[in-house]
Amino acid sequence: MAKIINKEIYENEFLKAPIALIDFYADWCGPCKMMAPVIDELANEMDGKVLIGKVNIDNNPDIAKMYQIITIPTFLILKNGQVDKKFVGAIEKEDLIEALK
Repeated sequence: MAKIINKEIYENEFLKAPIALIDFYADWCGPCKMMAPVIDELANEMDGKVLIGKVNIDNNPDIAKMYQIITIPTFLILKNGQVDKKFVGAIEKEDLIEALK
């Protein structure tokens, strides 16, 4: 299961992780709901290798604003706290796996 990210978890875990995937979403977003099980599967499959979490943009607008998230879902891959890759919109699980390698 993907970790639910708030400001404290973001700063203490995700910015310090060697590699992390962050899913920016909202509860009212159809494509976000479609991607939710994919992100949870990835979190289970990559447990211990990649830190995977979700930011609800309605509950954490400050984190979304830092990355200028205007369309959801948006997926960021962070390497050592820096954005390495960004994907906007629904994406195939295999494409996320490839991008995380």
